[in-house]
Amino acid sequence: MIRVLLLLLLPFAAQAETIRVASFNTELSRDGPGLLLRDIRRGDPQVQAVVAVLTRTRPDIVALQGVDWDLNGEVLAALKSELRLAGLDYLHHFSAQPNAGLETDLDLDGDGRTHGPGDAQGWGRFTGQAGIVVLSRYPIVREGVQDFTPLLWRNAPDAQLPVKDGAPFPSDAAHRVQRLSSVGHWVVPIETPFGPLDLLTFHAAPPVFDGPEDRNGLRNKDEILLWRALLDDRIGTPPHAAFVIAGDANLDPSRGEGRKEAIRMLLEDQRLQDPEPADPTGNTATVSWKAVGEMRVDYVLPSTYLRVVDAGIHWPDTDTGWRKEAQAASRHRLVWVDLTQP
Repeated sequence: MIRVLLLLLLPFAAQAETIRVASFNTELSRDGPGLLLRDIRRGDPQVQAVVAVLTRTRPDIVALQGVDWDLNGEVLAALKSELRLAGLDYLHHFSAQPNAGLETDLDLDGDGRTHGPGDAQGWGRFTGQAGIVVLSRYPIVREGVQDFTPLLWRNAPDAQLPVKDGAPFPSDAAHRVQRLSSVGHWVVPIETPFGPLDLLTFHAAPPVFDGPEDRNGLRNKDEILLWRALLDDRIGTPPHAAFVIAGDANLDPSRGEGRKEAIRMLLEDQRLQDPEPADPTGNTATVSWKAVGEMRVDYVLPSTYLRVVDAGIHWPDTDTGWRKEAQAASRHRLVWVDLTQP
């Protein structure tokens, strides 16, 4: 009889289970290939601080930005090993070559030169610099991944490419090869305790470091709005009812430069909910830059199908040792949302 009751209760237990989804721009990227792997292996203080932030918050699914990609996955394997030693074991992961540092033969940034970091498909000194990694406690359905990283910018719905004096900037040839994603855009299906969940993750270009043509501002806008095109079934395959957008949009809805209407449109989309995560003081800023101060640029936005149980930003009080760890890890702060089925 007891066994029968337990079996009957199992579906309800699964429904009640809560999962934590997070996004964290680790800023672990180094200036050359192989340097991050070296630093992980030798116990670099910043690496250890990033590991500490993850073990403090213990997300079930996390999108990490700023992790250098390598062909053989050695960086990712070393990072997972460090996390495992700290008591956080992610059995599943997804990573792929980003546009960052992917070299071209053209002048893509309009500085009159070629083969510089700005002439790669996404800014980078080497192939794979500052890539994206998804870590998960739950199985990832790799054959179901949608990767929009190769998408040409001009082929994105409602694309707005830069022009100067009425001509394509920096050239028509550049427009013919320029990809939209500065790093990548992925839809990663994950089998969670309450069914399939799609993680929509990206790291958009900063809307600065350009000229009056607003190349980076336009690119940032179109990178953000690609998710609305996906939800509108204008590109790719729309996600499952349970989905989460998690990543670094590099855009604040009210502060700093950039085309703020893009992130506002995403935050106000009726298919999404914005839990407005905050730190213990009620501050919603997710990064602090010396030049512009605190801004909200990192997001975890669940679909309305999901129920938000809790949300927050890992930025501990100043009178705790955890604050120093977080500061040593990155200028960005880990953002998390706890979710379950409705």
